[in-house]
Amino acid sequence: MSSSSPERPEGTALAEPEPPPAAPAGGAPAAAPHAGSSLRSVARALSFRNISAVYVGIGFLILFTIWVPDLFWTQTTWKTLIGEQAIVAIVAVGLVVPLAAGVYDLSIGMAVGLGSMTVAWLIGDQGMAIVPAILIAVLAGCGVGVINGIMVTRFNIDSFIATLAMTSVLTAVVVAISNGEQIIGLPASFSDIAATEGPFGVTLPFWIMLGVAVVAWYLLEHTPPGRRTYATGGNADAARLTGVRTRLVIVAALIVGSAVAAFAGVLVTARSGASAPDVGAGYLLPAFAAAFLGSTQIRNGQFNVWGTVLAVYVLAIGVKGLQLAGAPIWLPDMFNGVALAVAVGMARWRRRPRSAARRRRVLQPRGGS
Repeated sequence: MSSSSPERPEGTALAEPEPPPAAPAGGAPAAAPHAGSSLRSVARALSFRNISAVYVGIGFLILFTIWVPDLFWTQTTWKTLIGEQAIVAIVAVGLVVPLAAGVYDLSIGMAVGLGSMTVAWLIGDQGMAIVPAILIAVLAGCGVGVINGIMVTRFNIDSFIATLAMTSVLTAVVVAISNGEQIIGLPASFSDIAATEGPFGVTLPFWIMLGVAVVAWYLLEHTPPGRRTYATGGNADAARLTGVRTRLVIVAALIVGSAVAAFAGVLVTARSGASAPDVGAGYLLPAFAAAFLGSTQIRNGQFNVWGTVLAVYVLAIGVKGLQLAGAPIWLPDMFNGVALAVAVGMARWRRRPRSAARRRRVLQPRGGS
């Protein structure tokens, strides 16, 4: 992949501005068109095309209310679901950043594993204090992002290949740190990070996830660096011509994604009180499925934070309901794999009608003849 024109993941195109509404004929009052425009905006916002995951989630709720009501609607089920999926959501939100910049990060799952194993090794084997250990684990994730960024921007290695290679490297590093064994016996004060309950009896990782999501959303959608990130993902060449330092944007996006994933790994270790060499691999597929499904929600084809969080919990409701109904243990992987394929297909489908309409407008003769 060329550093000046990175291959753009599906769904990163910048949203096209809607054509201006036609002027009202005959000097009609302005209030009527505005009212009609408002109604159309509301209808568009609530349409299946814009928030399909919401309607799918409602369908899941109805299905499992009928199928397994006694198991599905319990406080334990929902507290567990919300708390467990918070870490998946943090990883997926971190993944949104490089995807928005137009690059894939297949190493994000093992970045979770690196953060998990690093903090466990520092606290459990080296006796380090909790806060410095967490900071070092997150810095290790930053280092992964730096190396990924250099491979992509300086050596022109396609992000898919570069981060896939990094996945293998991180697997070896994690095994070397742990000698291929679990690290257990971490102090209770560290496990309290994940076990402490916040408002409504929901554990702390959920509230941390909300904080991470708010920060990521604000930075991506309401700051110049966020706009440059979307511009780079939409068209790196055009962004570079307008003065955006696209290489720097890509490196920064990969650093952010890996750092957030490593922090999620810290929470994984805090929740389980231990770390294993294979702990991060299971987060890759759910994170990608949520990010791509999220790109079809809310923001008109762009990778976005709140669509991703919504997708995480909709997919989790589906998996949890099927598990409560007695589905086999391999179901979550199949469910997430199918969801990823469907999400990518939906991202393509969303753009096809817009592209066709644009071609018709270009080819249409002017002057009404």
